[in-house]
Amino acid sequence: MTAEMFTFCDFAQENNGKLTIVGTFDTILAKDFPCVHPQLALVIRIRFNISEFSPHAFKIEARDLDGEVCMEPIAGTIDVRGIGNATSVSHLVFNIASFRFNNAGVINFILYIDDREQSSVPLYVRKHHA
Repeated sequence: MTAEMFTFCDFAQENNGKLTIVGTFDTILAKDFPCVHPQLALVIRIRFNISEFSPHAFKIEARDLDGEVCMEPIAGTIDVRGIGNATSVSHLVFNIASFRFNNAGVINFILYIDDREQSSVPLYVRKHHA
C-alpha cells in the first residue's frame, strides 16, 4: 500500500470514488497564541495492491515535536475491495473543526495501517508578522 496523497485543505469531499480538494496547504498563520483554527480537512488517498484487498485498521495521530498528542486519534477500518483492477484506491476525508494551537511549532500527522506507520505529513503553525 502507498499513501499517494496526504494533505490539509480548506474543503474536501469524496463522492462515488471521486475526490474533490479545495485549497491545500501545510502552514497556518496566527496573530496570537493560543489560537483556534475554525475548520480544516485532512485528506489521505491510499492505493492498495490486489494482494492487500481486505479490511485494514487505520489510525491517525497528531503529535508535536515533543511527542505530545495534539488531538484525539482518528481510527476506523477501510474495507478494500477491487473492481477488476490490479489496485484499488481508498480515500479518507476528515473535517476538523476548532483545532486549538497553544503555540507556534510543527504538528506531525501520522497514518498507521494495521498498527504500522505508513506515512506522515507536517502541519506548520507560525506566528503571523504583519
